[in-house]
Amino acid sequence: MSQKVTPFMQSLKSLPADYRFDGSPVSDRLENSSGASVRLTNSNVPRKGGLRNGVSRTDTAAGDSEDSPYSGHGVFVEEQSLTDDVDSGAATMPLPQSDERRWSDTSAYARKKILQSWIQLPNGNWELGKILSTSGEESVISLPEGKVIKVISETLVPANPDILDGVDDLMQLSYLNEPSVLYNLNYRYNQDMIYTKAGPVLVAVNPFKEVPLYGNRYIEAYRKKSNESPHVYAIADTAIREMIRDEVNQSIIIRCICIHESMTYSISSSSGESGAGKTETAKIAMQYLAALGGGSGIEYEILKTNPILEAFGNAKTLRNDNSSRFGKLIEIHFSESGKISGAQIQTFLLEKSRVVQCAEGERSYHIFYQLCAGASPALREKLNLTSAHEYKYLGQSNCYSINGVDDAERFHTVKEALDIVHVSKEDQESVFAMLAAVLWLGNVSFTVIDNENHVEPVADESFLFHSLGSWCWKQECLLHNMCLSTVAKLIGCNINELTLTLSKRNMRVRNDTIVQKLTLPQAIDARDALAKSIYSCLFDWLVEQINKSLAVGKRRTGRSISILDIYGFESFDKNSFEQFCINYANERLQQHFNRHLFKLEQEEYIQDGIDWTRVDFEDNQNCLSLFEKKPLGLLSLLDEESTFPNGTDLTLANKLKQHLQSNSCFRGDKGKLFTVVHYAGEVTYETTGFLEKNRDLLHSDSIQLLSSCSCLLPQAFASSMLIQSEKPVVGPLYKAGGADSQRLSVATKFKSQLFQLMQRLGNTTPHFIRCIKPNNIQSPGVYEQGLVLQQLRCCGVLEVLCKGPYKRFFIIAILHQFNILPEMYQVGYTKLFFRTGQIGVLEDTRNRTLHGILRVQSSFRGYQARCLLKELKRGISILQSFVRGEKIRKEFAELRRRHKAAATIQSQVKSKIARIQYKGIADASVVIQSAIRGWLVRRCSGDIGWLKSGGAKTNELGEVLVKASVLSELQRRVLKAEAALREKEEENDILQQRLQQYENRWSEYETKMKSMEEIWQKQMRSLQSSLSIAKKSLAVEDSARNSDASVNASDATDWDSSSNQFRSQTSNGVGSRLQPMSAGLSVIGRLAEEFEQRAQVFGDDAKFLVEVKSGQVEANLDPDRELRRLKQMFETWKKDYGGRLRETKLILSKLGSEESSGSMEKVKRKWWGRRNSTRY
Repeated sequence: MSQKVTPFMQSLKSLPADYRFDGSPVSDRLENSSGASVRLTNSNVPRKGGLRNGVSRTDTAAGDSEDSPYSGHGVFVEEQSLTDDVDSGAATMPLPQSDERRWSDTSAYARKKILQSWIQLPNGNWELGKILSTSGEESVISLPEGKVIKVISETLVPANPDILDGVDDLMQLSYLNEPSVLYNLNYRYNQDMIYTKAGPVLVAVNPFKEVPLYGNRYIEAYRKKSNESPHVYAIADTAIREMIRDEVNQSIIIRCICIHESMTYSISSSSGESGAGKTETAKIAMQYLAALGGGSGIEYEILKTNPILEAFGNAKTLRNDNSSRFGKLIEIHFSESGKISGAQIQTFLLEKSRVVQCAEGERSYHIFYQLCAGASPALREKLNLTSAHEYKYLGQSNCYSINGVDDAERFHTVKEALDIVHVSKEDQESVFAMLAAVLWLGNVSFTVIDNENHVEPVADESFLFHSLGSWCWKQECLLHNMCLSTVAKLIGCNINELTLTLSKRNMRVRNDTIVQKLTLPQAIDARDALAKSIYSCLFDWLVEQINKSLAVGKRRTGRSISILDIYGFESFDKNSFEQFCINYANERLQQHFNRHLFKLEQEEYIQDGIDWTRVDFEDNQNCLSLFEKKPLGLLSLLDEESTFPNGTDLTLANKLKQHLQSNSCFRGDKGKLFTVVHYAGEVTYETTGFLEKNRDLLHSDSIQLLSSCSCLLPQAFASSMLIQSEKPVVGPLYKAGGADSQRLSVATKFKSQLFQLMQRLGNTTPHFIRCIKPNNIQSPGVYEQGLVLQQLRCCGVLEVLCKGPYKRFFIIAILHQFNILPEMYQVGYTKLFFRTGQIGVLEDTRNRTLHGILRVQSSFRGYQARCLLKELKRGISILQSFVRGEKIRKEFAELRRRHKAAATIQSQVKSKIARIQYKGIADASVVIQSAIRGWLVRRCSGDIGWLKSGGAKTNELGEVLVKASVLSELQRRVLKAEAALREKEEENDILQQRLQQYENRWSEYETKMKSMEEIWQKQMRSLQSSLSIAKKSLAVEDSARNSDASVNASDATDWDSSSNQFRSQTSNGVGSRLQPMSAGLSVIGRLAEEFEQRAQVFGDDAKFLVEVKSGQVEANLDPDRELRRLKQMFETWKKDYGGRLRETKLILSKLGSEESSGSMEKVKRKWWGRRNSTRY
């Protein structure tokens, strides 16, 4: 990867040509005898087994006589002591040097300088130390904690300058060695920068926590190119832009590694919702593509496929709470405008064995637990669901939940996603029924019925889970077979047929059919095979339904971006058939990765005209040949052994050892074990279960059972099993009654799928993402160097970083000013290519130059700042004195004003309080005095009456004596009277408030009545005016008609006095016309009378209601309701009356027009006739 040199190099042109800097040159490049550059494949880090590719390191002369590679031609650096080397800013004088000296390894020269270097500690971790001194083959290193140790100089690895700490592209590092790469990743990881580029590869480190790197704001930033830091968004943006620009399909390949502790470290893909695992990375890439290519609505459906596929294809493992147990390729299609037009999903190698068997601490597929936790009561009753721990398939691992995950909530999310991808409610219920059937199949148990260990399903038992975690059987007297009947009901088959399928097998021998009873292991295998086949077919059916929903159809344009989310390299304590197929797929993907990246690197060197020696990258073709070679390859031998009915896992292991022992990538072990040397390391496989899983047999009886079911899904499953067969099974397997559902082995089908996948990826431009797990405890902030290093080696990231013989940088500077020898770089057509280590020298020069410049600038700027500070202080002091004085004066004036105002307010308030208190005391005193005086008067009056009757008690002075009890009684009555008085006053206030409310309401009613009366008066006046106008118009028309009649009669008499018959006819016609006119006048009169009567009636009723409302007249009715009814009656009558009035006017006007036109025509004819007769 190329990078432009910073602008500081331009300023160094002014330095003298003979000026020298002490650098820190270290290079792991070598030169062969022809002058071509050769590099060490793993820097200068010592590794067991020597260097790879057969390239060895050339020994260089040790000691103080080593030449510096950074002086000019014919010049070497003068030897200096350790104390002289401390002054890195001092310039050295050039001395002559022989031109015959060749440039080779410069590590010894670097060790002579006071530099930072990496040292590997006994625990395998790398520590950054400072070289204090070098003596012979040993160096003294100071560690950061102050500890000083002595190490062998050859074990030291040069470190990069501080300015390169945390670079976002590892290709920018001057020294591309393992500790430098680990340190840079750790530096960025501690700052939550989890994405780092390694040339064309994006490295994603799992943070195990939510990091603020996602969302619409980041999507917009990467879309507008305002953020150039490494990110999955950047990879997706590059893919979609290259697709539109070059019209070439793109692919994003996401991979990671999973290795068990027995192979030094444990590495897995992702964990939970951390955002950096391969599953989460694929989802993030899809989110960005949906955001950029959205608009049609289908992008939302694409995103909603993730919850469905995760629920049915992901499970909890020992090191991953959301591990993908299948591979998938999501091909997103785009229109010509760059919008998403559809998608297609292809899946690979679903781990069916997890349905029936889980290791301790793991879980089966998420959907089972989500169904048990989130199903509604109606659905639970329909499917006869119970809790998850009551099912054998789910309870055998003693793990039912995941920390921080709500299975019930996830179930509702899955149902919503199924709705979005257009899976109907009926189909969803069928899917859940198939899942429940699989769970109940696991609870079907068998009992031995004879001495030959033949079994049949138990008819009256249920599975219970013991509190200690062990499974136990409990016989119960049930009315029917709970497990079998539930399975039969859910899949829609006959319970007897299900029982026969699980306990017996029909075998064809020539033309005869033999019924064979199954033993206990055979019956369990048949039951588990049926459960696995149902779930596998259900998974494929769901993917098919999703593809139908996302189908492109006629919108296909040929442009697409494929996202490959596939399992990484796996190695555990026990590796079975699944790891065998997974690692085979990773071998293929790794070959594609190597060939693509190194091919691009070499093409760039050729395009720039660089003279370089072609470095052959490590190829894993030998391992692939071990798998694919015919007829003596692993897959061929496995398929061959699977066709033999008597073949066992042990015979398979022996056959592999017999035919493949000579292969360098194969090693046979004891028993059923064999070892394959993969690109990521050696993996030992155990052939137990290989043949069974490769055959994946489902007997024809089971297929017949599914085809006979009444439910549609089992029938579809049976049809798909029969359609999958491409050629019939021949040989002993067919004679033994083999399966009709699996004509091709699993390994053969997987190999075919893998070839198709590689062909599809070969026609795209790939973009690589490597996911790294920083620790095994899934804790944020913990970074294990050994774990990360092992993953980087297995993923091929270090190979990408270290394979090119030159580091590439754009540069615009004259190299002679920096004393860089021609052997240390080559000039291409468009770029300048440096050897490794040269950029570090330039960075050191930059640091020293900048340090000197900064010291001069700091001194001068300090002097200027001090002078300016003195002036500012003096001006500020004067300004502050004026400002503070003015501020204090204003504050004092404001304080005085507030003091006067406060004193005035206090005096008024205190006088008001005193008056209120005085008035209260005076009123209370008057009340008490009046009460006491009244009591005394009454008492005295009583005593006088008593004295008159019988004598009174008086003292010597004649004063009346009052008893204390009488006085207390009097006081009590006074207090009681005061309390009653207060209550009456409160009641009076309440009544006054109510009275005020009634008055307000009455005023509102009066206002409404007045407004209604005004409306009625207007309407009355309108009707009256209409009537008067009608009367006038009728009167005028009547007079006109009478005058016309008289004129016609006189004309007829004058002009034709002899025509008596004609006059009689004319008079008769006028009389006939006057009759309708009189009738019209009578109708108008009746309308006027009706108007007067109705007006009087409505007016009286309204007046009566007003009197009732005001209380003047008592009546047992609701005035408001009657008023509304009266208004409705008036509106009805008004509408009817207006219609009749308009009809009357229309009829009268029509009669008048006809009459006038007829009379005028007759007058004209008479006049012309008279004129003509006179003329004659």
